Amino acid sequence: MLDLKFIRENPDAIKQAVKIKGEGLDVDALLALDQEVIKLKTEAQELQTERNSHSKKIPKASAEDRPKLIEEGKAIGAKLDEIKPKLAAKEEELKGLMYLVPSIPSPDAPIGASDEDNVEVKLHGEKTNFDFKPLDHVEILEKNNWAEFEKIAKVSGSRSYSLRNDMVLLEMALHRLALDKLKEKGFTLVSTPAFAREEALYGTGHFPQGRDQVYHLEEDDLYLSGTAEVQLNSLHGGDMLNENDLPILYAGMSPCFRREAGSYGRDVRGLIRVHQFMKVEQYIICKNDPEESARWHQTLLETSEEIVQDLELPYRIVECCTGDMGTGKVRMFDIECWVPSENKYRETHSCSALHEWQSRRTNTRYRDSEGKAQYVHTLNNTAIATPRIMVSYLECHQREDASLYVPEKLRPYMGGVDSLKG
Repeated sequence: MLDLKFIRENPDAIKQAVKIKGEGLDVDALLALDQEVIKLKTEAQELQTERNSHSKKIPKASAEDRPKLIEEGKAIGAKLDEIKPKLAAKEEELKGLMYLVPSIPSPDAPIGASDEDNVEVKLHGEKTNFDFKPLDHVEILEKNNWAEFEKIAKVSGSRSYSLRNDMVLLEMALHRLALDKLKEKGFTLVSTPAFAREEALYGTGHFPQGRDQVYHLEEDDLYLSGTAEVQLNSLHGGDMLNENDLPILYAGMSPCFRREAGSYGRDVRGLIRVHQFMKVEQYIICKNDPEESARWHQTLLETSEEIVQDLELPYRIVECCTGDMGTGKVRMFDIECWVPSENKYRETHSCSALHEWQSRRTNTRYRDSEGKAQYVHTLNNTAIATPRIMVSYLECHQREDASLYVPEKLRPYMGGVDSLKG
């Protein structure tokens, strides 16, 4: 969400953002509706002023004049009562359009329509070469009795998985490695519930457009969130923080749920694009300062790079183009890890800067050194998400006998072993 005054004063900039982000918002319709709201508010205020002034006349009026004044007051009140629901309806309609206004992307962000227009900015590590015929991640898991897919699907539905034996320990180890690293960097570790109220999903920008991706528990009117960002973003909703409180660094660990509606059966093999997963999310609240925000954006990206490097995985970083970054993002980078069986890199981390787009939705502010109220900036990035990263991990670290290499940095979390074999 952007400042309405800014939108009024910069309609061309908003229209350009809508265009290059591929949004469906009619900016002229929003501004016309805004003028309707202003007109109705003015009428309501004028009628209220007239009503107040008129009411003061009644006690002083003569017995003869009083009935007429009372009737006139009722007429004014009737007009006011007629306007109020119209105003409320128009304000609600305007609010709905305001939720669709995109952030203006950074001038450094590449312009494009889809992920095909994302720009590679860094390559790290050599793509894995094998002197034997490698297996894909599902074959490795099944050969070692490390996962079960068919029976669990009968119990829990499609795109379910059940890890077994050393893979359960490996999944926990990956999260411990990430959590320890974030704790060392000053992040507050937070476990968040899977549940969230509707307003929290509006707060992050997952709603209104992304409703089809979220599981709704109708009886409780709660939703299963797809990231701890949803809960962390609303923790300080409505707060007036002090500048000295910032930055706030959270590492949120949570179960995550996504319906993956619209995927049309793509990428459904094994551990790819599952409905339930575990994630540690980096989330930062900082001052309303583009330069400071950019520094934290880089820090988030570098931290995730360190984690991937600790896992000794080949990866690349791409900067997401305007059409792929999402409505609220100002700038966004993805880390993609190498998947040998597909001969391509797959996204494992998504690093986003949103400036005040989310904090305006949650009304999260702070007082700066001059006592002025400012909306905070928010940023987020994946630290580790399982089982997604395990696809690259399994395939890149496999050996000819289907055993698995354990990188040095991960060994303390795996009982000191340097390999796994089912």
